[in-house]
Amino acid sequence: MTRKRFLSLSALVGSVLSMTFSPSARAQSVDALLDKLVDKGVLSSKEANDLKQESDEGFTKAFQAKTGMPDWITAYKFGGDFRGRFEQNNAENSQYTFRNRYRFRLRLGVTATMLDNFEVGFRLASGNPQTNPGGTLVGGQPITANQDLGSLNSRKFIWIDAAYGKWTPIKNADWMLSATVGKMDNPFQLSNMIFDYDIAPEGGALQLVHNFTDTQAVKANAAFFVLDELNQGYAKPNTLPAGAPTASPNHDPYMYGGQILWESKWTPKFETALGVAAFDLANKDSLSAYVQPFYNSGNTRNFYGFLANNFDPIIGTASVSYKLDEVPFYPGAFPIKVSGEYMKNPGAKANNTGYRAGLTLGKAGAKHSWEINYRYQRLEADAWFDALVDDDNGAFYATGNPQLNGTGKANGWFGGTNVKGHLVQGTYSFTDFCNFTFTYYLNDLIINAPKQNSSAGHFMADVMWKF
Repeated sequence: MTRKRFLSLSALVGSVLSMTFSPSARAQSVDALLDKLVDKGVLSSKEANDLKQESDEGFTKAFQAKTGMPDWITAYKFGGDFRGRFEQNNAENSQYTFRNRYRFRLRLGVTATMLDNFEVGFRLASGNPQTNPGGTLVGGQPITANQDLGSLNSRKFIWIDAAYGKWTPIKNADWMLSATVGKMDNPFQLSNMIFDYDIAPEGGALQLVHNFTDTQAVKANAAFFVLDELNQGYAKPNTLPAGAPTASPNHDPYMYGGQILWESKWTPKFETALGVAAFDLANKDSLSAYVQPFYNSGNTRNFYGFLANNFDPIIGTASVSYKLDEVPFYPGAFPIKVSGEYMKNPGAKANNTGYRAGLTLGKAGAKHSWEINYRYQRLEADAWFDALVDDDNGAFYATGNPQLNGTGKANGWFGGTNVKGHLVQGTYSFTDFCNFTFTYYLNDLIINAPKQNSSAGHFMADVMWKF
């Protein structure tokens, strides 16, 4: 190639760069342009690579000068969403009065990408405040970022929803290895029968991906999550009933576990995924409902609020997906997905299993796309730690229910374990950035109060904007 032609192409690439501010967006558009020139025979692969390198160096200098960022920052990205919600909790038992709420969720985050595959990110989110049983403010509620509207137009709270550092020392076409520390998005690919989708766990995680081929991949996740830090023991010993045992300050409760997932694309239309996961909750004797601010219910506890069983469940997951060429009133190929999950906790002798089976039609997200979900779930009382599971999936606890013993809670509507029932959900995307979702849970308790009706429903109508 002549120098004149090379400089002309460099100018063309530079013009593309000038139209984009995000380095990630710039890289995608420039790489696509140069790949197209290689396909057309205008450039050789070596010439295209030289242009990419030259363009990257020039843009990096311009980006740093324009933003004032240090030279080790290669990109940053802003993102967030706002969701407005109407919500109703209802129950057939006359002891419960229907509850209607208007709520919102606001989230805003920043991610900074650095040299040598380092990343730092944080996210702020709204949410109701949470206090421990002694009345001390301990932060925002851990399993929801929803903020109730009310309190005479009071100012609302903003919390740190995530704050993490990440390093990806290996990243190529065949392998990816990353390590994350801090308060992060959940690394495990499991349903909210195991972890509420709003939980941002705190601790450390490792993720490994190996692509055997373009269609076969194995993923491995491992993590250590902190549940509480006791310091010198319980800060308020009078919180516990008289005669309660004290927790050792050396027995901070935590959990750890791992997951292996095999993902396959057998044809452009047919995909499967198989996985197995295992977890262990350590120092469970330091978790008392009279001390920690648990939001859910369901686990068997003693009079002092301590967990009666160990939690070391084994979980199996499976899914099958198929795409139809077209379906009326849906843009593009139409995905159908069948999924299932089964869990057994050897740490409890009874009420120790959970399972769910679901069907998903379509996939919302793109303009005019839609999605319908149905699932049935049965999650027994001691299959898993109730503080971590879906808080929206609940039913009514009447006075006398044995699952309220030691929790310090009166009768009421609670999410958690010890619940069985149905979920129906539909989503329609008006645009690429705005969608409407309705959700309805219809549940019953597995262990109920004698001669009491626990059947309950939970309805939510959401409008969400992404930005």
